Amino acid sequence: MKLIHAIHRCDVFMFIWFMNRKHLELCAQCSRWISRTGDGFLYALLGLYWFASGDDLNLALLKSALLAFAVERPLYFIVKNGLRRDRPAAAIRDYRSFIIPSDRFSFPSGHTSGAFLMATVVANAHPAWSPALYGWAAAVGLSRIFLGVHFPTDVLVGLAMGTTVAFLSLGVFLT
Repeated sequence: MKLIHAIHRCDVFMFIWFMNRKHLELCAQCSRWISRTGDGFLYALLGLYWFASGDDLNLALLKSALLAFAVERPLYFIVKNGLRRDRPAAAIRDYRSFIIPSDRFSFPSGHTSGAFLMATVVANAHPAWSPALYGWAAAVGLSRIFLGVHFPTDVLVGLAMGTTVAFLSLGVFLT
C-alpha cells in the first residue's frame, strides 16, 4: 500500500508540474485537437479502407485490429471500473480540467491505449512509419495529461496495454 501511495504522490507532483507551465493554454488548445484524433473515428476510417482494399495484408491488419480492440476494450473497462482511480479534478483540491471527460475514472487512459494499439498494428506492416505513428500515439497520451483528465501513470499503463494487446493480436494473424 505504501508503494501505491508513493506512486500516487509522484504522479500528482508530475501532473502539477505539467499544469504549471506558462504555455498551458496553447498546450490545451493543441491537446484538444490531438486528443480528438484518438477518439476512434480515424480507426474506423482506416478499418474501412483496409476492408475496401481487399489486399491480403490489409485484411490481416483489419483482423488484427478488430481482435485487439475486442480484447483491449473489455480489459480497459474492467481495469478502469475495478480500480476506480479518480481523475485529477476529483483527486486534487481546487483543480479543474480543460475538458469534461467522458467517464468518471482515469486509470488507464483509453485514448492512449487505443492510439498505441493502432500505432503498433500499422507500424507492424509499415515499419518506416513507426516514428510518426508512435510519435502521434505519444502525443495523444500527453494531450490527455495536458487536458487535465489523466495522471502520467494512466498514460503509461495505457501505452503498455495497447501495445501488448496489439502485438498479441498481430501474432494471431500475421505469423
